[in-house]
Amino acid sequence: MNNKMFLAAAMLLAATSCTNECELTVVENNAEQVTAPVTVRVSGFSITQEEFSGTRAAQNPADYEGVGAIDLAFYDAAGTEVYKTTQIKGDGSYTTFGEFTANLQVGTYTMVAVARYHYAGDAFTLTSPTEAAYTSERPRETFSATQTVTVTSASPLDLDVTLNRISSWLKIVSTDGRPASATKIRTTFGKGGKGFNPTTGLATTDAGFTQTNNPSTAVGATIEVNALPFLYTNEESMTVTIEALDAGDNVLATKVVNNVPFKRNRQTILTGAVFTAEASSAAFKLETSWLDEETVNF
Repeated sequence: MNNKMFLAAAMLLAATSCTNECELTVVENNAEQVTAPVTVRVSGFSITQEEFSGTRAAQNPADYEGVGAIDLAFYDAAGTEVYKTTQIKGDGSYTTFGEFTANLQVGTYTMVAVARYHYAGDAFTLTSPTEAAYTSERPRETFSATQTVTVTSASPLDLDVTLNRISSWLKIVSTDGRPASATKIRTTFGKGGKGFNPTTGLATTDAGFTQTNNPSTAVGATIEVNALPFLYTNEESMTVTIEALDAGDNVLATKVVNNVPFKRNRQTILTGAVFTAEASSAAFKLETSWLDEETVNF
């Protein structure tokens, strides 16, 4: 018997000797899902500010005191979150503050990056490319950026991202000294909000909010209170109510200032008597002229 006849006979014997317990197994050569390491470097913040006196050098993001946390997330084409992480400055959980690496499958994603001031007790949520919010009492200085990222192969992908400040800034400066009984300042914004759309940088609600500050200056000294609301439009005017409270949250004095102008990435300064009961809101002065823009990339 030649080799071919022997092989055919062996195959026939194997087939006829199979019982019901025999199974024909077909192994498919399925390719594994291809993933690629995507490294994102928050390499700088684009900051537009009022001009300050003196010179100012470029800074590394890790050295900028206005940012203490960076959130990064990727969402797939269906809007499903596939990756999200947060770096907190100084907690030792990262190698380089502002640098992330995520392994993503081949596909197209929306990347969201949010950099923000971080204070103990802050509660911040990032839900989607169009929704994020501070759920604790007050919003903080915030920068954001979104962009489309496409992974086409297993080759590493490096991205450098620049974030833009999306906050507005209200500074309240009293012209009268703080009495001993006044331990808190409650500020109520008639518009804007604490939540924002990371893609547009605008507030997700225009219902306003309230925050309370505890001035740290000595009794009899003037005070300065700061707040950073998100605006529903790039420029917005609203009523701001300022209340001086005692330790039991009883109202000692109230000032209502109408038509206060705000603009994203700009500072509005309110100056006037906060604690003097007989002073009218007309005593408040508004600094409404913006100085020339100065853009600092770092």
